[in-house]
Amino acid sequence: HTQLAHGSPTARIEGFTNVKELYAKIAEVFDISPTEILFCTLNTHKVDMQKLLGGQIGLEDFIFAHVRGETKEVEVTKTEDALGLTITDNGAGYAFIKRIKEGSIINRLQTVCVGDSIEAINDHTIVGCRHYEVARMLRELPRAQPFTLRLVQPKKAFDMIGQRARAGKSPPPALPQLLLPPQLLPLPLLQLQILTQPLLLSQPLTLALTSLFSPTASTMVEAAKGSPSAAQLAQGLDSVLGEFAFPQEFVAEVWAAVCHPKGDKE
Repeated sequence: HTQLAHGSPTARIEGFTNVKELYAKIAEVFDISPTEILFCTLNTHKVDMQKLLGGQIGLEDFIFAHVRGETKEVEVTKTEDALGLTITDNGAGYAFIKRIKEGSIINRLQTVCVGDSIEAINDHTIVGCRHYEVARMLRELPRAQPFTLRLVQPKKAFDMIGQRARAGKSPPPALPQLLLPPQLLPLPLLQLQILTQPLLLSQPLTLALTSLFSPTASTMVEAAKGSPSAAQLAQGLDSVLGEFAFPQEFVAEVWAAVCHPKGDKE
């Protein structure tokens, strides 16, 4: 069984003998390109490098595929020989960050995260390179000379909501489902049709959230009721639901819907 890590229905795949065939099967059932898949984790939707898909998959293992999210460019100055990165690859052409050493050069850059795929170094693409080749390229970069990393982060839950909020537009109501974290509902209910229409039609989010019958949704609604501002709601959610990484636009929309359901503004 498999899902997209940022949220999707559950699919069943079979008939693969290696990683590339596995990615092709996952891509086929979710109607995406195999090149969209950065890596897979077993039995968790989180970017957990201890649960990376390895050489063996058990019959009871649940595969979560982490796909391409936003691209970002970071300028780094190599002040030490070691950047503090541990790099691995997915066996299908993408190298990504497995570990960041505390106190290292990279650790001081807040925009670089574990799970980010390294797509290019100084505009030189490294797609198709093995992890040891990428590590060698980084090690050979001269000290005291800035260089640029182009990174692709795994898509996060609620990315689509954030994009809609930034654009200020409602997408067409034909979308079949909303992408949400898998733990919002039990696996059989991951079609998530129940939440799609209230959000797409800009109806009050209170109804949409409470209709999930989820402790997570209830926590969000209760936190919003006790927050005098969207900023304080965001701080509260970070302390209890930080793993979701809710976009600021979504938090503001939830707070406005719960505290000002008629669209009133302070």
